[in-house]
Amino acid sequence: MPKSSSLADGAKTYYRPIEAAIRWSGLLRFERRILATLGQRPLPEATEFPRWPMLRLNAERIFDALAHGELPYGKDGLARDTQGLTMDDPSLTVRHVDLKAWMAHYYPGEKPAFLFDEIERALHPAISLDTVGALMAEREAIKARLAEHLGVHETLRAEHEALLKTHAAYTADAERASTPGPRSESTYLNIVGGLLTLLLGKSPSGMPYSSFLTQEAIISAMVAHHGNAMGITERTLQAKFALARRNLQSTNS
Repeated sequence: MPKSSSLADGAKTYYRPIEAAIRWSGLLRFERRILATLGQRPLPEATEFPRWPMLRLNAERIFDALAHGELPYGKDGLARDTQGLTMDDPSLTVRHVDLKAWMAHYYPGEKPAFLFDEIERALHPAISLDTVGALMAEREAIKARLAEHLGVHETLRAEHEALLKTHAAYTADAERASTPGPRSESTYLNIVGGLLTLLLGKSPSGMPYSSFLTQEAIISAMVAHHGNAMGITERTLQAKFALARRNLQSTNS
């Protein structure tokens, strides 16, 4: 943000009280006219400058601060050798820095441009530049901590993604391991087909190998005894038995 030019607003190293009051009241462009009217008088009369009532009020504020020791003063810009210097002495002056400090303390809501730059005038009266500096330092510290936490978060995110990929690979391997290949499946089907043939078959002398006379009887017995097991349903067993018979026949042919 660009700062306003203090010189353009009438800033000097020191001021006569009336000069400070003129600037405080925003009447710098009328300074020559006001000073010419006043001559050597330190204050305008109550009836003078009716258009600018703040001029006398601000001048009275400054003289009140001088009289009560709230605002240091000097002679022609020098703080020393003020003995015998009266309030109406034309050579009585206040330094810019002292005037600014006094106004910031006693009139924090007043921030004339000849004393305060744009940043200072934009601040809330309860907020000082020291407070702003402390807040900025705290902000930088928070930014540093945030950057550190973001770095840790990025590391953890990368580790999490790596773990997800590893888990996916292990899951795929496990699925492949649990799924029988064509050769293994053919072996299982041959075993089932062979057992099924024996259960329904007879010995060379004509004696049945089992009490099951039909495939449906075998299926009914399996469902009755193991119906809670996965795959033990009438429909599934019918399909698997038929597939086992075909696979065994193709192997023996």
